[in-house]
Amino acid sequence: MPLGGGNKCGCCQKTVYFAEEVQCEGKSWHKSCFLCMVCKKNLDSTTVAVHVDEIYCKSCYGKKYGPKGYGYGGGAGTLSMDTGEGLGITPEVQQPHRPTTNPNASKFAQKASGPDVCPRCGKTAYAAEKVIGAGNSWHKACFRCAKCGKGLESTTVADRDGEIFCKGCYAKNFGPKGFGFGQGAGALAHSQ
Repeated sequence: MPLGGGNKCGCCQKTVYFAEEVQCEGKSWHKSCFLCMVCKKNLDSTTVAVHVDEIYCKSCYGKKYGPKGYGYGGGAGTLSMDTGEGLGITPEVQQPHRPTTNPNASKFAQKASGPDVCPRCGKTAYAAEKVIGAGNSWHKACFRCAKCGKGLESTTVADRDGEIFCKGCYAKNFGPKGFGFGQGAGALAHSQ
């Protein structure tokens, strides 16, 4: 805790005292600053969606970072070309996702008696920032799909060879292939 009584707010950078503190992704916020970056709705632990250092309501997060194109959120079979500019959303160039640089793929080989080390970044994962999944301790920020970079939870993680994936990417890359698998809507797939 910094000198002066509390942590700094993720929004206004002023000191956050215990009585007014909301914590999210290891950062502290004033209750009055814990608002969606786009629509300014009040947020709580069930309505917040985090992207890097920004917080959104689930609706604005979906519009800004969710899937785009045919069949996603247009309603009544329409194709929406809305880019979200009316909400103040500008297209953003995403950083390429950095896969784990773990030389030993075995999830059990990393169990040493020392501190927990995050397999993605190689730094120590302390209790306040640690997520346990796929047999390892990860930083909350590093607990993301190795293919698409989507944030994971214990119910959405799938692991293979020491790397973690979201269920969708795992199914696409390692699931069954061929007739009747993964194409949906009765489409035929021809695998060579």
